[in-house]
Amino acid sequence: MLERLAVPVIAAPMAGGASTPKLVAEVGSAGGLGFLAAGLLTVEALAARLTEVSGLTDRPFGVNLFVPGSKSTVDLSVYRERVAAQAALAGVTPGTPVWDDDSYPAKLELLLAMRVPIVSFTFGLPGTDEVRRLHAAGTYVVVTVTTAAEAKQAAQIGADALCVQGLDAGGHRGTLTDDGVSPGGGELLGTLAALRLVAAAVDLPLIAAGGLVTGADVAAVVTAGAVAAQLGTAFLLCPEAGTAPGYRMALQEKNRRTALTRAFSGRPARGLVNRFLTENTAHAPAAYPNLHLMTKPIRAAGDPELMSLWAGQTYSLIESAPAADVVRRLDTQARAAIRGAAARFAEE
Repeated sequence: MLERLAVPVIAAPMAGGASTPKLVAEVGSAGGLGFLAAGLLTVEALAARLTEVSGLTDRPFGVNLFVPGSKSTVDLSVYRERVAAQAALAGVTPGTPVWDDDSYPAKLELLLAMRVPIVSFTFGLPGTDEVRRLHAAGTYVVVTVTTAAEAKQAAQIGADALCVQGLDAGGHRGTLTDDGVSPGGGELLGTLAALRLVAAAVDLPLIAAGGLVTGADVAAVVTAGAVAAQLGTAFLLCPEAGTAPGYRMALQEKNRRTALTRAFSGRPARGLVNRFLTENTAHAPAAYPNLHLMTKPIRAAGDPELMSLWAGQTYSLIESAPAADVVRRLDTQARAAIRGAAARFAEE
């Protein structure tokens, strides 16, 4: 399926509002593949977005699910006191840091009933029975991995393809488990390194993700063995994206570095450095989604210094343009890059 894309570009699922039905439809119309993010939505909201996408396009699209992890037993009282003081300055109160499963079972049943063309999984592995049911419904199954060891696990449960995420990526790390200690939750591999190691470990179609924002980036991962490139940050400034105003402003300033942090959600994620990230990263425990729910009211206040500004390492290269134009530009640039590389190696 992925090999048949006219343009080997996938708009990554970006939970929190950035991935809209309009964005998904426009990327698909330009020959790429758009993904809806089911994470952090209610089942009803997901159903509404699926219906909207189906009304906007007849092109295939995907939906990403967050696989629920184990319940955290970490004492969050100290961290809650810390962020409560910062929340007070924004005129809000921290949320209740509870664990939930993000309505995973109900969302999976919805996707099965609606026979969504492609379903991807992040933060963990679906069960083998769940994969069999999706296959029976005609759904193509993708699993996000960050290492060769994770890739082997995903292959064993019947995944059709893997999304290989490098450390350059913006947003949450797709590690199957968070070790709770290292900045990235586990081994950190660059996108090309992860792609080559995974390709040597499994015989499955691979999607490359992490720090890809130009057509030359797309060409690089395709020539390295990927069937498609997945880009998230590159679409954040599109008018179709649901990127919050303060978030857009911070991206357009292009003067912040990026860093990995658990400060906002309790799970490692890469974002633009702001006051909240700077003051809390060293103190944030590994407790997802508890911390996500705790900091949600603070992030919703709209202050860029308190928001989770997820972005990949190369975010300063992104441009503001309609999503379909971004896909077409990536296609043109990738073809030019491949022609240039071919000429470089041409026989004299």
